[in-house]
Amino acid sequence: MKTKNIFLYVLIIFSFFSCENFLEEDPRALIAPETFYASENDARQAMNGVYAILKNNSIYGQVGLDHFYDNGADIIEPNRSANFVEPIGNYSMNEALADVSIQRMSVSDTWKDLYRVIYNVNIIIERVTGNDAITEDAQTDIIADALFVRGLCYWHITNLWGDAPYYTDALTIDEIKTLGRTDKETIISGILADLKFAEDNLQNSYTGNDSGRASKWAAAIITAKIYMQQKEWGLGLNKCKDIMTLSGLQILPTYAEVFDPLNEYNAEIIWSLDFAKDIRSQFEEGTVKADGTLASAFGNGNWRPSMFNPRLRDEPKKSSERAALSAALTARGESFNGTGLQVASKDFAEKFPLNDLRRPLNVLDNYLGFELNYPYMPKFMNLAIDTSPRFNHSDNRMVFRLADVYLMAAECENELNGPANAYQYIEPIRKRAYATEAEWKLSGLTQQQFREAIYDERKWELAGEALRRYDLIRWGILLDVVQNLEYRFWTPNTNIKPYHVLLPIPLQELELNPNLLASDPTNNGYR
Repeated sequence: MKTKNIFLYVLIIFSFFSCENFLEEDPRALIAPETFYASENDARQAMNGVYAILKNNSIYGQVGLDHFYDNGADIIEPNRSANFVEPIGNYSMNEALADVSIQRMSVSDTWKDLYRVIYNVNIIIERVTGNDAITEDAQTDIIADALFVRGLCYWHITNLWGDAPYYTDALTIDEIKTLGRTDKETIISGILADLKFAEDNLQNSYTGNDSGRASKWAAAIITAKIYMQQKEWGLGLNKCKDIMTLSGLQILPTYAEVFDPLNEYNAEIIWSLDFAKDIRSQFEEGTVKADGTLASAFGNGNWRPSMFNPRLRDEPKKSSERAALSAALTARGESFNGTGLQVASKDFAEKFPLNDLRRPLNVLDNYLGFELNYPYMPKFMNLAIDTSPRFNHSDNRMVFRLADVYLMAAECENELNGPANAYQYIEPIRKRAYATEAEWKLSGLTQQQFREAIYDERKWELAGEALRRYDLIRWGILLDVVQNLEYRFWTPNTNIKPYHVLLPIPLQELELNPNLLASDPTNNGYR
């Protein structure tokens, strides 16, 4: 690796927000650059800062990644027009709109923060490798953690933009600003190498102050997903089997248990980012932050549940009952104080099987006896006033869980050999979803019929978990699915074009670095 005199703390000082356990360091207490990386703790602190960036609104903290992975598919839509979710969800995105940012949510913010993580971890890897102040075991662990995060970010980048700038050395900003796009296949090869080192050297799980760190199984599931993207079904199946048999994780008896906010590190969770209520930044409300924005009065916990929570001004269906609903909520210590910008889509709510035991966690159209205007997704809601106020939730952000792996294994086996041996992987998921064997049992399906059953099962089981558009794209059916949707007020079915499987590189980035257009002057078809 190249040696560059770059100090990480300058880049991450404004990123230590929304922290709990693993991310508790006070940004005002960052040590001076002349002593940074003088110990293992210094390097751990740097990785804490990297995880903090992952929890920004542009990535996992609100609905940054959700915009691409869920909006504009067949599961989620907002309950009203909203300028920061409309361009992607309604397929009206262009290079200029990619730069429009509200509360650090835009295509541009996601691009910048993913690359900000990569920039930081490259420096961490360089400064930790061969550092005499850090034991070899600690070096390996820190580097494995950094390589996982780098692989994760490049995986998202290739999913969102395809070919993209790719570098693994600690480059200077000036060097980075001249990079062109590397082909996706080359980046994927690098991702797989990063993830292999991470899987080989990370632990099975982390607890206590390390809760929220990704384990080896988080690396394994991304690897399996990449193999499936490449249609390497045998490799994907083997990786899924490793997770199912060696991880110690298990499918919980009921669907509701998976989303219990009091058991956020349950036995089905592969990786979940931890958040805490009332963890504040170093900025007072109204002061100007480094990015030019004003510090707000909001807490810095998880914002995402507020996007799924209803807002009282929209509910209930009979507006004359609003006061009664408000009183009923207050009596329970609850409030409809969310935004309602992530609700179950019309198509999803109408098609979700009525006898499926997962439906009440995915489609809520009546609450406390009041008929609601919109169907909400309660598995991500948190209405508690005292413990989970608006934009200040302590709820973890679930990223990967074991049920996904079982369905991945079923798909791989079916693609390899047909459905005969694939039922064993889909059945544990369906058994807890239906009351009787007659309802959950599948048999006698052709390979294509089983493939279509997987399409549906992943839709019902993993709804709203930032996987749907990714699945539809890799199956090659996004266009067909969206063109047959009925939305409440958008028209994605008429707007969508084949190139919408990717996002445009934001205009600001193109102006700063014209080399980004060298290999593709169309910018993924957007010009």
